[in-house]
Amino acid sequence: MKTGTEIRNAFLKFFEQKLHQIVESAPIVVKNDPTLMFTNAGMNQFKDLFLGLKNPEYRRIADTQKCLRVSGKHNDLDEVGHDTYHHTMFEMLGNWSIGDYYKQESIEWAWELLTEVYKLDKDRLYVSVFGGDKEDGLPVDLEAEEEWKKWVSPDRILHFGKGDNFWEMGEVGPSGPCSEIHIDLRSDEERKKIDGKELVNADHPEVVEIWNLVFIQFNRKADRSLEELPEKHIDTGMGFERLTMALQNKKSTYDTDIFDLTREFLETKTDRAYENAPEDERIAMRVIVDHIRAIVFTIADGQLPSNTGAGYVIRRILRRASRYGFSYLDLKEPFMFQMVELLAEQYEGVFPEVRAQKDFLERIIKQEEESFLRTLDSGTQQFEKYLSDKKAEKDKRVDGEFAFKLYDTFGFPYDLTDLMAREKGWSVDEKGFDKLLQEQKERSRAATSFDTGDWVVVNPSEDLPVFVGYDTLHTESRILSYRTVKMKKKELFQIVLEETPFYAESGGQVGDKGKIEKDGEVIRIIDTKKENELIVHIADKLPKNPAGLWTATVNGATRGLTSSNHTATHLMHAALREVLGTHVEQRGSLVNEKLLRFDFSHFQKVTDEELGKVEKIVNEKIAANIPLAEHRSMPIDDAKAMGAMALFGEKYGDQVRVIVFDPEFSVELCGGTHVPQTSDIRLFKFASEGSVASGIRRVEAYTSDHAYAYLDEKAQKYDQIASLMKNPKDLEKAIADLAEKNRMLEKEIQQMMGEKVQLLKEELKAKVEKVGEINVIRSRVSLGSSDALKQLSFELKKITENTLIVLGAAINDKPLLSVIMSDDLAESKTYNAGQMIRELAKEIKGGGGGQPFYATAGGKDINGLDKALRKVEELVQ
Repeated sequence: MKTGTEIRNAFLKFFEQKLHQIVESAPIVVKNDPTLMFTNAGMNQFKDLFLGLKNPEYRRIADTQKCLRVSGKHNDLDEVGHDTYHHTMFEMLGNWSIGDYYKQESIEWAWELLTEVYKLDKDRLYVSVFGGDKEDGLPVDLEAEEEWKKWVSPDRILHFGKGDNFWEMGEVGPSGPCSEIHIDLRSDEERKKIDGKELVNADHPEVVEIWNLVFIQFNRKADRSLEELPEKHIDTGMGFERLTMALQNKKSTYDTDIFDLTREFLETKTDRAYENAPEDERIAMRVIVDHIRAIVFTIADGQLPSNTGAGYVIRRILRRASRYGFSYLDLKEPFMFQMVELLAEQYEGVFPEVRAQKDFLERIIKQEEESFLRTLDSGTQQFEKYLSDKKAEKDKRVDGEFAFKLYDTFGFPYDLTDLMAREKGWSVDEKGFDKLLQEQKERSRAATSFDTGDWVVVNPSEDLPVFVGYDTLHTESRILSYRTVKMKKKELFQIVLEETPFYAESGGQVGDKGKIEKDGEVIRIIDTKKENELIVHIADKLPKNPAGLWTATVNGATRGLTSSNHTATHLMHAALREVLGTHVEQRGSLVNEKLLRFDFSHFQKVTDEELGKVEKIVNEKIAANIPLAEHRSMPIDDAKAMGAMALFGEKYGDQVRVIVFDPEFSVELCGGTHVPQTSDIRLFKFASEGSVASGIRRVEAYTSDHAYAYLDEKAQKYDQIASLMKNPKDLEKAIADLAEKNRMLEKEIQQMMGEKVQLLKEELKAKVEKVGEINVIRSRVSLGSSDALKQLSFELKKITENTLIVLGAAINDKPLLSVIMSDDLAESKTYNAGQMIRELAKEIKGGGGGQPFYATAGGKDINGLDKALRKVEELVQ
């Protein structure tokens, strides 16, 4: 058993034989959980089971889970690649017991798998148990220790404290002691020098944890106290990459066959052998082969690179990999997109979504690479300009503020700025950079801070809350529990109802608003969210007395408009596939009461003619009054057999809800709300079409009242324009004639301005004055545009020698200054136009910049133009 695939399959087969249900990996991108952006552990998808929010379908479960970690000890993104065994994206092999077996079986089976199936050397294995904690009043985990003594000699059982051997899901929630299994991969010679148990949890690269067995038995409350859970659970996680490293007798996870295809691709691409390359090049290769997996799997699961949230994390990972290739491997053109095919081949049998979306993934990644390479070029120019502007300073030091600007605006990691600076003989203010970076992180933490109090139980219930909102907007219900939540310094309240008509935000559809009331007291529900499977109603105040029966009412008008937009989204999706082709797949959506927004895969602009065809089809389906056919609980295989479209990045259960509007036209898996028949939509109208990313188009559209309002607004504008044009018979022709007339007039103006520039050039040439050692032309001129001022400046530059030219003008009632030098004066580097313009701009209460030989500035005070021109003399002398 040597290959990674064989190792993974052996794990799943072992637990299948132990009567575990093998389930699919959850998407790496997390939805409906405000505490997580990405799946960072195998247990994430089972959170609701541990919290008692969902009844378990299976008591024993096993899987391999795609995980992503980009923060925390050892997992800081900027550190990955510098050691030989940490990763951003990794696979977590895990087995779970939901109130079934506990410590005895989990320890016995772990030892059996490692030593009898995988045949790891028992003499190289150590185990750790929880050593107790005085603060929490917890004793040593003697139960786990006694179980381990059945398999391991006592001197290999090590005690560690809460930091290493007590697992917690978060600030609040399930927790419990854990037991880790570590392996010593050092040579026999090294093992003789130092006993392996001395290096456990000591950050030694060859004495590493491979499996963590968590014994979930407590619930951590907001006041930091612990309470016993009614059921005890097992949650284990084993790093697939580390296990493979141990079984393949490697010293690094990067040396395993998991990374063979991508590492060999880089070796061929760069003509460098990883084994013999300098360490900085080896680091670059590790960064790239690690990051490409994170990039591919997150995009495949539905998260596009962007400038915010999870999308920003992915963009940052991609740019870090691209930058390492650029800086250390001389890869100046996009290359990572070519690695998608390798991952599609490697993971076809376990994560087929990569193969299914290969072309799409390649396009997105290539576009991101091209964009970043342009950014690198732009940032490099900014760096060169910065050094040029500061060349006269004796202290050759790049200030931290500028280094942070390159990092924050241009995506330059600090070490790239430092490398570029050292190549020029400069240093960088690292402390200043770190200070600004820390301030940014603190601002980000403050903006996303999310403090939750403990749930206050009003009416205990063993059953999960029931959603009745598909059938009614009004119901009587009890409050099961509530808690206080503080977000961005604002206090809100979360309420859970026993039965609710409120739809919780999911699948692109916003959450319902409305009210709950009892005995004259009204509580506004301002939003409804899902936290995992729990429907949470957001209120701005708490009931005075939460007990008793409450009337819950959804805002019917808002729900109706939202449902209209959701159904129209289904009809539009089907029509887009009919008009553009079946390659069209949903990549994101927003559905609220005002509009629908829909992102989809398509590799060119959708023409007006194509949009018109789609619009026509949708409105025909609306007019056909097609009734909703809802299959509320259908086996997923039956749904797929019907042709139901499933979305990448969504986790579906065995039973799904299917929404059908004509089985020959629109069949989708969907949990959202819809109109009873298409005629309720009344009207569909596109408002816009554009690009979101390479291969991703976005449309926005209106339905119902908002569609009519949109058309009314268009009609009013048409009437206003027609009136301005004196109501011609052919308005389109009249506007085209006016545009042509305007174009001709602009051409005449430009010609006249050009002639004026030539006259001014001769006039100003005669006004040269000697200031110090150079010639100076300074004057306020009357020109109609900044382009004309620039033209005059460059015309004068051509016909002068050893001359500084400073011009001022009032253009559109705003002051504008221009500084330019003749070629010989610029080459002497005696003066810097950029520095000079900044001083002159102060007189017009403005600012500006440019190149060392030419710079401009705008401002607010026209009266300062003459002062600025007079100031030239003191700057020159």
